[in-house]
Amino acid sequence: MARSTETFNKKEKEKKRLKKQKEKREKAEERKDNVVKGKSLDEMMAYVDENGNLTSTPPDPTKKKKIITEDIQIATPKQEAIQPGDLIRKGKVTFFNESKGYGFIKDSESQESIFVHINELSEAVGENDKVTFEIEPGQKGMTAVRVKKV
Repeated sequence: MARSTETFNKKEKEKKRLKKQKEKREKAEERKDNVVKGKSLDEMMAYVDENGNLTSTPPDPTKKKKIITEDIQIATPKQEAIQPGDLIRKGKVTFFNESKGYGFIKDSESQESIFVHINELSEAVGENDKVTFEIEPGQKGMTAVRVKKV
């Protein structure tokens, strides 16, 4: 007599598969039963109130703001020309390593620490020297350029 090719594990997998299919069909039928048809246009409308939130009620016309179309700027405003004197900053050398050729300057106005490389120095500087400099974007942030001792 031949043994059945179906093992217990195969039977359990088949039961689970059939159960999943049945649950899926039941969910689909439930969704079909719960469908509400025939909503009116007013029920489907959504409005935006004066704060930008979605509501189901129309906005209050008394809270409406008057906007002058000429005041709307679509492009970015032009920047004012920067004066050459505004670019030059003053600061103090807080750290300088002559063997490695770099250091940091503390800006006297913003108190931020700005990197400086030896190639950007017009003359040799040391720690606690007062300097004037300009800044430009570097590889890892702002870098001091055209550094001069005061």
